[in-house]
Amino acid sequence: MTLGDCSKVNPLGCNGGMNEDKPFKMFVGYDQREDIAYEVCRHSILKRSSIPVEIIPLKQSDLRKEGLYWRERGQLESTEFSFTRFLTPYLANYEGWAVFVDCDFLYLADIKELRDLVDEKYAIMCVQHDYTPKETTKMDGALQTVYPRKNWSSMVLYNCEHPKNRVLTPEVVNTQTGAFLHRFQWLEDEEIGSIPFVWNFLEGHNQVVEGNPRTFPKAIHYTRGGPWFEAWKNCEFADLWLNEMETYLQETKKKVEN
Repeated sequence: MTLGDCSKVNPLGCNGGMNEDKPFKMFVGYDQREDIAYEVCRHSILKRSSIPVEIIPLKQSDLRKEGLYWRERGQLESTEFSFTRFLTPYLANYEGWAVFVDCDFLYLADIKELRDLVDEKYAIMCVQHDYTPKETTKMDGALQTVYPRKNWSSMVLYNCEHPKNRVLTPEVVNTQTGAFLHRFQWLEDEEIGSIPFVWNFLEGHNQVVEGNPRTFPKAIHYTRGGPWFEAWKNCEFADLWLNEMETYLQETKKKVEN
């Protein structure tokens, strides 16, 4: 199943109950308006990873061509991956663990640390935010919405082999409501594991506590909009993202020249 070029890095062994012969799969939401955000997110993961990682962009156009996605875009969908994200277990062939993450993330830590948090007793694991945005719009003017478990689905560790996740077929992803999918209503509460908020650190909401390293982000989520949008070029942690972008562009230029 081809969704775009996959990237692999550092052929070291895996542990923590994972298959040592296979890279850790990460499906990254892709929106053609935010190509640079995807590339920087991808770069930040690969740059810091000490384990094999396979990064797969979730491109809605490819999924439509393959007959896996046919849902009409709703008025409240702010990105092209608002619903395609829930195809993650299916695209991973319901095998092992896989991550879905929005493209507006910047990783600052080794992805091995995240992978090592997996617990087989859960169907999914995520940061369980209690988040109510203050803004009425986000990114490039998209309507900001408020709903229970908001931002939980923006970065999810899926236990793809868990029997409950077999529910997530293309048919279900294309027909079920936003509430059913984004609130994980195919699962019981006790089947949803929690991971530290620093792995989905919401810019403009979560705070770093001085002197407490456990509050420093391992992955920044520019959920309101990142510095690739003119309106958000001065957001918190913009400098970190811009530095990562410059490094990515310089490395890309060197590859082209060589």
